[in-house]
Amino acid sequence: MRILADENIPLIDEFFADLGTIERRPGRQLCRDDLLHTDVLLVRSVTRVDQSLLEGTPVKFVATATIGTDHIDTDYLTANNIGFASSPGCNAQAVVDYVLSALSVLTDTRGQTFTDLSVGIVGVGNVGGLLRQRLETMGVTVMAVDPFKQPEDVGELVSLQQALQADVVTLHTPLTLDGPHPTHHLIGAEQLAAMRPDACLINTCRGGVVDGQALKAHLNDHGDFEAVLDVWEHEPYLDLALMQRALIATPHIAGYSLDGKMRGTEMIYHAVSEFLGLPVRCKLAQFLPEPGIKRVNFSDNIPVHQALRTAIRASYEIRVDDGVMRAAMRRSEDQRATFDQLRRDYPLRRDIPVLKVGVPARCLDLGKALEAAGFDVRVK
Repeated sequence: MRILADENIPLIDEFFADLGTIERRPGRQLCRDDLLHTDVLLVRSVTRVDQSLLEGTPVKFVATATIGTDHIDTDYLTANNIGFASSPGCNAQAVVDYVLSALSVLTDTRGQTFTDLSVGIVGVGNVGGLLRQRLETMGVTVMAVDPFKQPEDVGELVSLQQALQADVVTLHTPLTLDGPHPTHHLIGAEQLAAMRPDACLINTCRGGVVDGQALKAHLNDHGDFEAVLDVWEHEPYLDLALMQRALIATPHIAGYSLDGKMRGTEMIYHAVSEFLGLPVRCKLAQFLPEPGIKRVNFSDNIPVHQALRTAIRASYEIRVDDGVMRAAMRRSEDQRATFDQLRRDYPLRRDIPVLKVGVPARCLDLGKALEAAGFDVRVK
């Protein structure tokens, strides 16, 4: 069995070494010639998998270690009897951590707390559903919209127009060009105009869900409006003027926690093993390293919001990624290479539930707030 994998997929040797020979390539540079002796192809979101890549190759199975599948021509795979698997939900926790860290920065800049906010969630699948659960348990007002879900399955739903009235609107949809509810440019000039003049738009799904030119014009015309952007309409090429105006700008790494990436590898390993009719011999717990920060302890005199902010940023400090990207892009002579390097060399980051938080036994409200955000609370 010959396996070709994107070089940015972690633990390939650990999971797949017993299944066959493994080769690695930069995902954005994969071409048809690389696949002429490949049986199984393992990719991430930067590789477009379609007829032009696969035609005339012996590839029998394709797996993407990502939630999104808009880079995969699944119709072509089905028509040509090529097996396929993705990794739904693998990095949902990581994206939720990203949004929570962004909200902590936003509330700091505006002198607010989490419970002062209302949040519109567009798309309540794996990511949006988990985010909704976290925020509502934290006491945040949530307005969720998803035309593909039913209230009895995911809770109360509102229209997009209603969700746009929230203080923060965060996007968690796939990128689709057709169908009953296409999401390409779902947020354009009309939708931005319907939002509050001091609202914040967060996009961690796909760049094309937002009309970048409309957003840039709206930001320039509305000084109190904010944007948190992890994905870009024409990435790896960025609109530097839009980046400069954003409150937070990062290089498509919202889901790039070590736990999320490794979970994605485990999921595609399970899928390949099932396709080949082989037993599952490896488990993720065998390979996860110790976290860099194991525990944070709080005293009984810290305000709840301050503790939340501190714990969230101890787990993930979004402002570091923002600063690194801005500095790199300012001095870059090759945006594509710089963007890909930022993702390839992304530092170790663990999910919020990995961090143990010590709380005095008498601080019940503090413990509940931290548990609601997903932390492993230990009473001391």
